[in-house]
Amino acid sequence: MNSRLVDKLRVNIYPNRAKMGKDAAKDIASCFKSLLKKKKSINVIFAAAPSQNDVLLSLVKDKSIPWNKINAFHMDEYIGLSKDAPQCFKNFLNAHLFSLVPFKSVNVLNSEANPKAEIKRYSKLLKNHPADIVVLGIGENGHIAFNDPPVADFKDKAMIKIVKLDKVCRKQQVNDGCFKKIKDVPTHALTLTVPTLFNAKYLFCIVPAISKAHAVHETLNGTIDEHCPASILRKHNNAILYLDEKSSSLLK
Repeated sequence: MNSRLVDKLRVNIYPNRAKMGKDAAKDIASCFKSLLKKKKSINVIFAAAPSQNDVLLSLVKDKSIPWNKINAFHMDEYIGLSKDAPQCFKNFLNAHLFSLVPFKSVNVLNSEANPKAEIKRYSKLLKNHPADIVVLGIGENGHIAFNDPPVADFKDKAMIKIVKLDKVCRKQQVNDGCFKKIKDVPTHALTLTVPTLFNAKYLFCIVPAISKAHAVHETLNGTIDEHCPASILRKHNNAILYLDEKSSSLLK
């Protein structure tokens, strides 16, 4: 592993994706346990994407994690997609994590609900359960959650908002194999805002694959602003970025 600091952000680079996922899961599990020495329960927000498969698999395999003391949340959801659709992020996480370990609670966004009512309901849940940890990724356009560059706001006052997905984001859903054609990808979604994610005590960002190489380069080398929402990770006091040999290929 090659490790370095970029501003405040710890960057760990691994020779392959599997090792990246295992080490990230080990660090996340250690953070779970450390926090639970001080608190009766903790609140964790998870990203839903194929990029997270390796870390989720390793977390599920870890029998030492006290899942029954963890409240789970997720960070975004399509608007208008059938709640039974496999592309729904709650269904992705249910298949890869939520149904596989005994969480204290699992709290999901409803793609079929009235968006404004859902924002109110989920915002209340998040206020009552302030995030301790966020396990996230970075999109091909540098987004975190569905905070694409055109809609990201580092000073957002809302906890959750309705966003229009940009073309790069929607195309990524096709590239990831979630949808067959871009016209099948919903145009709007609910997303936790940048401050909601950033305000968690610990951020673990897992980003494999060559398709993310440009976004990773911009995250670490570009200006820290909304042109690349993930660049804000460089300002967080307890954030780690995990890369494989492909996602880090444009770094010096």
